[in-house]
Amino acid sequence: MSRIEKTFKRLKKEGKKALIPYIMAGDPTLEDTKRFVSELEEAGADMIELGIPFTDPIADGPTIQRAGERALRQRVTLRKVLTLVEELRQDTKIPLILMTYYNPVFKYGIDAFIKDSVSIGVDGVIIPDLIPDEAGDFISIARGEGLDAIFLLAPTSTEDRIRKVARVSTGFIYYVSITGITGAKLFIDETMKNTLALVKKITKKPIAVGFGVSNLKEAKIVAELADGVIIGSAIVRLISENKDIKGFLKAIREAM
Repeated sequence: MSRIEKTFKRLKKEGKKALIPYIMAGDPTLEDTKRFVSELEEAGADMIELGIPFTDPIADGPTIQRAGERALRQRVTLRKVLTLVEELRQDTKIPLILMTYYNPVFKYGIDAFIKDSVSIGVDGVIIPDLIPDEAGDFISIARGEGLDAIFLLAPTSTEDRIRKVARVSTGFIYYVSITGITGAKLFIDETMKNTLALVKKITKKPIAVGFGVSNLKEAKIVAELADGVIIGSAIVRLISENKDIKGFLKAIREAM
């Protein structure tokens, strides 16, 4: 059982839901990212997503795009983020998840990327532009090495797509709450509720909801519907404004 799976299992026993903040690695610097991880963990994060800056982030809204651009100006690369995770593992035990696009992974080498990630303490990987249909090699190697490969579902996902993602996704299933980019306005409607209910009928794997969750009220509602709440753009925006992310996340934790 992976560290991500153990965390969800523990939280379920405690009657809690997972709080999963996202930050862009290297924004504004890698040293700052190390500090942010510590602050988020202290504030109640159960696991943390680290974004890998990329030049063509098709799923990211303007807030995270700008964060990626700032990190790229600092010459942050996938290799440097892996080194950062290795350093973080000296102080933190909570699950760390990389959110990247496929191009950096492909250039790094699938086998090398997965093995290096596992060796330095990465628990899971989310690749929005890698669909299960084209991820056979990645899934096979990740399973062999013990790395959780987390795949996405959306409000438009058919039952066939839900079953396919449920079969291959490990750690948890990432439910994209909107048909849009990160940071867009969240709409908690019957479509979302019905889709989540269908996913729960099909699989017992944990479901975490992201894209659009930005405040206490939304986090509380989503926590009632899913097993985990992912918050990204709201935190990245606070970082860009040099505001208190620790206090914000504590308030979210209490609301959940």
